[in-house]
Amino acid sequence: MGSFSLWHWVIVLVIVLLIFGTKKLRNMGGDLGGAVKNFKDAMAEEKNKVDVPTELPRQGEVSGQTVDGEVKSRQQS
Repeated sequence: MGSFSLWHWVIVLVIVLLIFGTKKLRNMGGDLGGAVKNFKDAMAEEKNKVDVPTELPRQGEVSGQTVDGEVKSRQQS
């Protein structure tokens, strides 16, 4: 049960071509290539991206004020 010989791979390729056809395989190859290119572009964009805050600052953080408080009692609902 070693690796397949060259003839095994040729037969598999012929069967795949008969099932899918050359046009559909070409389209799938183009789609796969486009997906890989988009992934690489997104990765390069992520590296070049500067640190931008993903959240808006909270209201207390905008004015620089801190609100101190204490809980007097707990209510359970």
